[in-house]
Amino acid sequence: MKWKFLLIVLLIILSFTSCTLQYNKTLDEEKYSTVNEYYDEDMKKPEYNVVKAKVIRIDRDDTKESRPDIPIQQDIRYQHLLIKILKGKHKGEEYSVRNTVEMINPYRLVFKKGDCMYIYLYETDDGKVGNIHIYERCRDRAIFFIIILFLILLIVIGGFKGFKSVITLTFTILIISFIMLPLILKGYNPLIVTVCIVSITTTFTLIIISGWNKKTRTAILGTVGGVIIAAIAAGKVSQVAMLTGLGEEQARMLAYIPRNRNLDFKGILLSGIIIGALGAVMDVSLSIASSMWEIEENTPNIPTKKLIRSGMNIGKDIMGSMSNTLILAYVGGSIHLLLLFIAYNISITEILNMDMIASEIVRAIAGSIGLISSIPLTTWIGGTLGRRN
Repeated sequence: MKWKFLLIVLLIILSFTSCTLQYNKTLDEEKYSTVNEYYDEDMKKPEYNVVKAKVIRIDRDDTKESRPDIPIQQDIRYQHLLIKILKGKHKGEEYSVRNTVEMINPYRLVFKKGDCMYIYLYETDDGKVGNIHIYERCRDRAIFFIIILFLILLIVIGGFKGFKSVITLTFTILIISFIMLPLILKGYNPLIVTVCIVSITTTFTLIIISGWNKKTRTAILGTVGGVIIAAIAAGKVSQVAMLTGLGEEQARMLAYIPRNRNLDFKGILLSGIIIGALGAVMDVSLSIASSMWEIEENTPNIPTKKLIRSGMNIGKDIMGSMSNTLILAYVGGSIHLLLLFIAYNISITEILNMDMIASEIVRAIAGSIGLISSIPLTTWIGGTLGRRN
């Protein structure tokens, strides 16, 4: 009866969320109609194609010449490349392009024979190639290789459970890419959307991994509860610290797009915190729920208090390493920025008061708070509602 009651509550929450999303959609359509009209008129799809090409010959290359007579700030070199288009309706056609290399720029594209690149290809009105600009090196093959290697190792080492992990990972990526992000971009409340997506992905993942049983239901409630606590903590701190959600360059670039001027960037920041903490919180909740399930299976008459105490002891052992995992993940993602601060002798006061740094700190700490909170929550649920009997 307890689980039926919880399912009824969950359905009520989802129904309320659906109504809220629909209401927000109506408001958005009225509020942003003028902005969207402007976007449709002035932000049309780019008039170029991104196609793959290969360097088949280098006719000129002065990038390796030593020019001590020219200051590095003014040193500009050139490569004249004969390229062959590999994809698209112009496949097989060859063109000569000039690659301008600014030697002062540490990130400079210098090609050699056989290298592949992506180019911007502009067509004339009659469909012929009018202009070509070099965009980037080809890296997709290497990316696909490492992804395929990861999936193969997951299946070979994990067996059928590894295969189920591939299914859940694919589902999570698809639902975030094709449901969550488009809804947020359309102006829906990021927190409501993210909580719904988290609930769906958590439920699907844990059911696929461990089946529909009390252990799984315990882990689901512990995970969702943990990420909601992380969101609440981050929201309160963000409000006090007056974080804008625009600390990162990508967020500011998004704000410059006319139809995105009224996005809830604070909500998007909190949404990122929830998604970032989800994996670790899910891992902790499932580990505790599974451990308590095994303890109860071996000692079915164990008192509730003792079972909860055992779950807490297990959670405490997990807590230290998983908190380090979250913190180190965020530090690793910001290592270039931290080195920049050290190189320019920026004080700790300046660093802590930057919107970007404050947002990252809140992101890491709030995620850890959600992880820590999921331990007593999962333990209590597993020791009471989640017991076998």
